[in-house]
Amino acid sequence: MSNSIKNRYDFVLIFDVQDGNPNGDPDAGNLPRVDPETGRGLVTDVCLKRKVRNYVQITKTGEDGAAMKGFDIYVKEKAVLGRAHFKAFKDLGISTGEISQKEITEELQRAFEEIDLPDGLSLEEGDVEEKQLLVVAADADKKVIQQWLKDAKPSKEVITLIKFALKDAKPRKPTAEETERGKGKMCEDYYDIRTFGAVMALKSAPNCGQVRGPVQMTFARSVDPIVTLEHSITRMAVATEAEAEKQSGDNRTMGRKHTIPYGLYIAHGFVSPHLAAQTKFYEEDIEIFWKALVEMFEHDRSAARGLMSTRRLIVFKHETPLGNAPAHVLFDMIKVTRKDNSDNPPREFSDYKIEIVGNMPDKVKLIEKI
Repeated sequence: MSNSIKNRYDFVLIFDVQDGNPNGDPDAGNLPRVDPETGRGLVTDVCLKRKVRNYVQITKTGEDGAAMKGFDIYVKEKAVLGRAHFKAFKDLGISTGEISQKEITEELQRAFEEIDLPDGLSLEEGDVEEKQLLVVAADADKKVIQQWLKDAKPSKEVITLIKFALKDAKPRKPTAEETERGKGKMCEDYYDIRTFGAVMALKSAPNCGQVRGPVQMTFARSVDPIVTLEHSITRMAVATEAEAEKQSGDNRTMGRKHTIPYGLYIAHGFVSPHLAAQTKFYEEDIEIFWKALVEMFEHDRSAARGLMSTRRLIVFKHETPLGNAPAHVLFDMIKVTRKDNSDNPPREFSDYKIEIVGNMPDKVKLIEKI
């Protein structure tokens, strides 16, 4: 990747959903998100970014299961964010603190060998033959280890030695220059950081600063009000023996499923070349982003989301980094309307027509990706 972005971009993403839940609201029992004043459906920017991240993770993973260089994802399922910070500092050769080493007596060696130690604690061979050392990593999360001691309940002698070793493990606060280097390394390694930005000032890991991403998106809003439906569903099984006895062998579990019959949604987005230069978000990255917006729903199928499809991706490319027309003027040129004025509710994409009206401003190019 070497070609820096020289142009400002504004874009419009139009997608639809049929018999599915495009973005459930956990504060409302996972019902589809709705603007309560207008009844129009909402899909958050976070939801859309999640699908882009998932697409990049799927398409930029090698045969060995590892992410391709420069295309790892920082915010991904089951991720421990601090590990990425420590990896970046390790790759840069920046110290993150001092480890602690304590010799284990012969009486305690067997006790330690029978314990599954948590992350941050390890056993190593000492300089003297048959001697073992308890090692506490500089980046060990002491609160996690303290909680592990309460849950695992090893012997009193083991607890005493581990607590003694924890006191000498000293994390190190990076300098401002090291933080900047860490930020640059994170942008280089993680696609979503150099695209969307991230707050990377963690208490439990080296500070990598804060990145403002060049790509920003709005909530998606449906063209027309949506109707949320709640369906009763049945599972022909139960989870426990107690439930089976209670039902005398009928073994049924009732559940609920929330959908909307149909909704056509519009989201808007922006790409800043100035911020792209700071995060090293290059031409190759933006091409992957466009491709992700077009194809992301194809790799995000589930029973809950029904049929979701990207219908149009319209990009406005400016000739200059600062832009040649206000974004709202460009967005107002795209009109999405019903094909007829009947009272029948829309149920498919063909019920709508999409038009681009007015004259394109000077030095702005319209590109239809789909």
